[in-house]
Amino acid sequence: MIIIGSSNGGVGIAAGWSVLQAGGSALDAVEMATRLVEDNPDDHSVGYGGYPNLLGEVELDASIMDGTTLRAGAVGALKGYRYAISVARRVMEELPHVILVGEGAARFAAEIGMQRENLLTEHAERVWRAGLEGRAMIDWQGVPELVAALLWRSATLTSDPEHVTGTVNFIAQDRQGRIASAVSTSGWAWKYPGRLGDSPIIGGGNYADDRYGAAACTGWGEAAIRAATARSVVLYLKAGYPLEEACREAFRDLAPILRGTPNVMSLVAIDRHGNHCAMTTAEERTYVYQADGMDQFVELPRIVVTID
Repeated sequence: MIIIGSSNGGVGIAAGWSVLQAGGSALDAVEMATRLVEDNPDDHSVGYGGYPNLLGEVELDASIMDGTTLRAGAVGALKGYRYAISVARRVMEELPHVILVGEGAARFAAEIGMQRENLLTEHAERVWRAGLEGRAMIDWQGVPELVAALLWRSATLTSDPEHVTGTVNFIAQDRQGRIASAVSTSGWAWKYPGRLGDSPIIGGGNYADDRYGAAACTGWGEAAIRAATARSVVLYLKAGYPLEEACREAFRDLAPILRGTPNVMSLVAIDRHGNHCAMTTAEERTYVYQADGMDQFVELPRIVVTID
């Protein structure tokens, strides 16, 4: 058994490991671990307390994937419900769809009994207002010119998405060898309303397949979407690459997109044998994991990849 996650997953990894130890499924483990991060108001990249979009609205993206069946569920631009990962799982299990966005995602969350709430904490609101200079422009009511002005004004704030927000991801393999992956985020702080990153995109920021392995991404979501990064790692595993080389090859695919930008990409991955790997284009990034024989999780540095 193994569970691996981004560094902010330290809040939830112990709970995910407990699920695995009790004989629970990888799906249950990654959902449980993610929910605890979504609960954490001190993590401004996920769930409750996440940094908002340009208009001061917290929009959540999440996805979950079952590597045994290749079923997946996702939500995007979800407002008013902190447990985006659980809504995504219910999409997977109860609907004939993979992804719901915006009002449809919120409608479904209400239908399955989720509690609606205001996700914007006082701290997140202060940061948002401080970032957008000129408070007179904040209370707009849909005037396109003001949207354009806000977007122009925030351009310097959003030059690197991982500097203004992040993502949590978990991958687990249970006693039966089943693999599952989960990703949840409040997205790019000060993003344009309705923006979706890679987190809810199956194959972009999240992919799992029991036969080969799984990968999940953080960082510049637009790059992971364009290169289908999570799916690429799994395909390289299918082609026979060792895990670390499969991850490196996925980063080589990202090079034309990342080259010349300050933006960061990171990923975590496992193969079907339970080996794990974590890579990044930035210095001093870490990840967490726990596996058989370990009394508690550990936090380790990621392998740093240079984009030529």
